[in-house]
Amino acid sequence: MPGRPEGTDGASVAVLGLGEAGSIYAQDLAAKGLRVTATDPVVGAVPPGVAVAGDITAAVAGAGLVLSLVGGQAAERVLEEALVAMEAGAIFADLNTAGPATKRQLAERAARKGVLFADVAILAPVPRGRIDSPLLISGTGADALVSLFTGWGVPATGAGGEAGTAAGLKLLRSVFMKGLAATVLESVTAADAVGAKDWIISQIEAELGPSGQALVARMLEGTRQHAVRREVEMSEARAFLESLGAAHPVTDATIEWLHSLAHQHRLQDEEQSADSPS
Repeated sequence: MPGRPEGTDGASVAVLGLGEAGSIYAQDLAAKGLRVTATDPVVGAVPPGVAVAGDITAAVAGAGLVLSLVGGQAAERVLEEALVAMEAGAIFADLNTAGPATKRQLAERAARKGVLFADVAILAPVPRGRIDSPLLISGTGADALVSLFTGWGVPATGAGGEAGTAAGLKLLRSVFMKGLAATVLESVTAADAVGAKDWIISQIEAELGPSGQALVARMLEGTRQHAVRREVEMSEARAFLESLGAAHPVTDATIEWLHSLAHQHRLQDEEQSADSPS
């Protein structure tokens, strides 16, 4: 079938969304010898080796694999636009963070067009691991996509044929990882008030083992920097826990911390906008 990726040579991939993660995936896949076409209505810069398309339908035409990295709020709209031009049997991979129910809805839409759907959970920060970030994949396109990715040297593991499984497992992981980050932030903030910030950080680093220093640094920086996005992610996690009938007091507290940090970011943005010349 034209456009269907059978291996690295001649494979055609479309990347929708050229934000931080999308740009990295587009660039790194192109560096592996794949034909990569990308589009983003907001981001003008295109990574080296990547062709640019004017819109979504032009980007996905003839592509055997489409990667969506547009953010959860735009995921449904982007899928609908892509399906218009995708060939039956091609793979639409949604790498956006969302709840299992949302992923299942997207999969149903793809199935009606004969397109394989892959629910892809990214299990590490993409700026750190780039294309070597581990992936967990479920859905009708899971087996085919795991085969493609592993053939291209991308770490990927299958999680079954039902879309939403990978998304749910990622949210459960986030309960721990983001909850741990909130605990570290709370401890360090309190220690700073009594002049013991460096001491408490060294204690936490020691407890977390050989990689503790780098992990704590990433948690402190990343929690503040990505508070807005992570608040949305943890709200999805709480909804998932509620659907399971599971208790979520730690998740509630994490969301409270992230909401506070996100509010601080908004205030800072407003102050910068007010201070900037008109």
